[in-house]
Amino acid sequence: MKKLLLSLITIIILASFKPATTRIITGIVTDGINALPGVSVAGNYSKQVVVTNSKGAFSLRLSEKDTELRVSCIGFTTQFIKIGTRNKISINLIADAKSLNDVVIVGYGMQRKVSMTESVSTVYDYAAAPLQGRVAGISVNKVKGSNTNLIRNDESYASVNENTFHKVKNEPLSTFSIDVDAASYTNIRRFINGGNLPPADAVRIEEMINYFDYDYNQPGGNDPVNIITEIAPAPWNNKHKLVQIGLQAKTIPTVNLPASNLVFLIDVSGSMNDSNKLPLLVSSFKLLTDQLRAKDKVAIVVYAGNSGIVLPATSGDEKTKIKDALDKLSAGGSTAGGEGIELAYKIAGENFVKGGNNRVILATDGDFNVGASSDAEMQKLIEAKRKSGIFLTVLGYGMGNYKDSKMEILADKGNGNYAYIDNLTEARKVLVNEFGGTLFTVAKDVKLQIEFNPSKVQSYRLIGYENRLLNKEDFNDDKKDAGEIGSGHTVTALYEIVPVGVKDDLSGSVDELKYQKTSQLKSTDSEEILNVKLRYKEPNGAKSKLLVKGIYDNALGFNATSDNFRFAAAVAAFGMILRKSPFKQNATFEQVITLAENAKGKDKEGYRSEFLSLVKSAKLMAKDLLSIKDKLIMNEEN
Repeated sequence: MKKLLLSLITIIILASFKPATTRIITGIVTDGINALPGVSVAGNYSKQVVVTNSKGAFSLRLSEKDTELRVSCIGFTTQFIKIGTRNKISINLIADAKSLNDVVIVGYGMQRKVSMTESVSTVYDYAAAPLQGRVAGISVNKVKGSNTNLIRNDESYASVNENTFHKVKNEPLSTFSIDVDAASYTNIRRFINGGNLPPADAVRIEEMINYFDYDYNQPGGNDPVNIITEIAPAPWNNKHKLVQIGLQAKTIPTVNLPASNLVFLIDVSGSMNDSNKLPLLVSSFKLLTDQLRAKDKVAIVVYAGNSGIVLPATSGDEKTKIKDALDKLSAGGSTAGGEGIELAYKIAGENFVKGGNNRVILATDGDFNVGASSDAEMQKLIEAKRKSGIFLTVLGYGMGNYKDSKMEILADKGNGNYAYIDNLTEARKVLVNEFGGTLFTVAKDVKLQIEFNPSKVQSYRLIGYENRLLNKEDFNDDKKDAGEIGSGHTVTALYEIVPVGVKDDLSGSVDELKYQKTSQLKSTDSEEILNVKLRYKEPNGAKSKLLVKGIYDNALGFNATSDNFRFAAAVAAFGMILRKSPFKQNATFEQVITLAENAKGKDKEGYRSEFLSLVKSAKLMAKDLLSIKDKLIMNEEN
C-alpha cells in the first residue's frame, strides 16, 4: 500500500511539474540609418545578455518570465522594449544629447569621457603636460562640485613615431618585418563604440589595414607566399603615388593542417574579474575548443599570484572535459605573468609534436605585476623561449588597465601574432573564421626590402610598420627575427611616393655633400619604379629563401584600381586622421567614407560595412569635440 501511495504521489508531482520554457529573440539595432555594433541587449528576468555583431544583429535565448529587453549603448539613450509575443524585434536607438556635455580633457587631446561602468562628467586641466605612451591615467579623487569619482584609466601603449619621407638618393632601400597583427583596429573600435576617439599611440595603421581580408591570388608555385602589387595616384594628394604591396599566404584546408599541441595560458588574476575579461575569455576558448580535432591536444595553465596546471594535455575530441575545466576558472590575486609563461612553455615542450603546430596561447589584459613584469624583462624572457620552436599567440582582453605595449612585444618577439578580443563576435572571427591563419604558421621570419629607382622616385614613406622597421643589413641576416604569416593570411603594406619632377615639400632638404656627389647618383635604364624582395623561412627551417619581383609604373587612374587598393587606402587615410598625422594632407572623414563605400566588395562578414559605421561615428565625435573645445575657450576668455 505504501509503495502504491508513493507511486501516486510521484505521478502527481511529475504531472504538475512544468519544465521552464525558453525562446530565442532575434533582431537588429540601428540608429535609424546605420546598424549599431557593440550594443548590449539583456533580458529583465534571466539577465541573459548579448552584444550586437558588426551588422547590428543579435540572438538572445530568454526564459518565459522575461517580458522586456534592456537595450543600451554608450552615447545613446537606454531603451526598455516590451517583448510581448514577438520573436523578431527591430530597435532604433536615439543619440543621447546630454552625453555631449560629459567631457574629459586629457593630456593627449580632448575626448568625451564615458565609462563602461558608470557615467563620469569632469574636466581635466588641458594645459597639463601630454601623457606619453599611455591613455591618460589621471589620479583624481573627486570631481569639483560633484560626488562622482573619476574612474582611473591606466592603459599603456608604446610610443609610435610616424615614418617620414626619405630621399631615394640618400636611402634607396626600405626594410621591414611583416605584421599580421590586427589588435589595434579592434581596440580602436572599442574606443569609438564606447564614445571616445582613441589616443594617437593606440593607432597602428598597418594593423588597421591588416584587420581586413583582401582578394589576392593564391601562390601558384612551391612558395607559401605570393606577392601582389598595384600603383595609382594617392587619394589625399593626386600628385603623389600610392604603392600597394600585398602578400597572400597559401590556404591549407583545416583537415590537412598538422596536429596541434596547444597550451592555453590564462590570466586569472584579480584584474581579470570584469565581465569583458575572464567570462568573455572563457567563451572565446570554448569556440576554439569546438574547432579542435582528435589528433590535437590541449593543456590549460593559469596564473595569478602563482601559476598552476588546470588541465594536463588532453585530446581535442574530449571537448566536454576541456570546457568543464574552463568553466571552473575564477579570478583573484596578483599577476605572476613571467612564472605562467615559464610553466606554459615547459608543458608545451613536454608534449612537443615534431612537424606539428606547437603553440602557447596567452590570454590576458597584460597587467603583470609579480616577477618579470617590465617590457624589457618580458621581451628577454620570450626571446629565450622562441628558440624552443614553440610559437606564441597573444589574445588581449578588457579595458582600463589594458597593457597593449607589453602584449605587442610578447607577440612580436615570440614568433607569434596578437589580437584584441572586445566581444564574442571578434572571438569567432579570430578563433573560428581565421582558425588556420591565427594558429598555423606557413612561413616565419618574413621580411620585405624595397629598392626605389631614383630615376622614377624622389622620396617615399612607408605608412605604418613603425615598430617593425629593420636595418638594411638585417634583410640578409637569417639570425634576425621577423614576422610570421599563417595559413590564408593576407598582409598589406602601402608606400606613398613622390615621383621625379613633382615638388617635394615633405622630405625636407639638406646641403649637398662635399665628398659624395649624391645629386649625380646614376640609375640603370630600367623602367621599373621599384624592386620588391622578400625573405622567409619554412616554419621549422633555419635558412631563408628569397623571392624577387620588379614593379613597373602604370597609368591607372585611382578609380580604375581594385577594391583591395581603394579600401586599403581608405583605412590608411582614416588612421592618419585619427593620429592627426602631419602627412594626412587632404585626407578627410568625407573622403574616407566615399572611398570605403565604393570599395566594400563582397563583404561577406560585414567587416567593411562596420568600418564605415566607425568612420561616421568618429566624424560626429570629432565635430562634437571641436564644438566643445570652442565653447571652453570662449568661457575661459570671458
